[in-house]
Amino acid sequence: MALHRMKGMIMAEWDGTDLAQVGSTEELDLSSERADGTLRDAVTMWVVRAGDHLYVRSVKGTSGPWYRGAQSRRQGRIQAGGLERDVAFREAAPEEHAAVDAAYRTKYGRYTSIVDHVLTDQARASTLRLEPR
Repeated sequence: MALHRMKGMIMAEWDGTDLAQVGSTEELDLSSERADGTLRDAVTMWVVRAGDHLYVRSVKGTSGPWYRGAQSRRQGRIQAGGLERDVAFREAAPEEHAAVDAAYRTKYGRYTSIVDHVLTDQARASTLRLEPR
């Protein structure tokens, strides 16, 4: 895991193998941490890779239950493709949204009636970048 600086923050980078493994899985299980440090029940969701980053979104936007839970400590754990990692949840900048939209269309476009739900302004507002910790 490497570190780099973005807008004054130090962020961890994914190992290339882990990035490819998680980015290519169809779904991941995400458990956010409660205020007391325990993990909530896992939620199964889509994950996309855009560049060297991994992203998730809430179909229900920022009012989605798992998204609200992720805001309490902004960290949790993911499981995908046999890999389990502790992660931090970082809000994606608006300039990242177009690449994330494209990644969702490319990866999940065969689910046309569903993928449109993660391409709304409401869903975009909940875009979180997953960073290893």
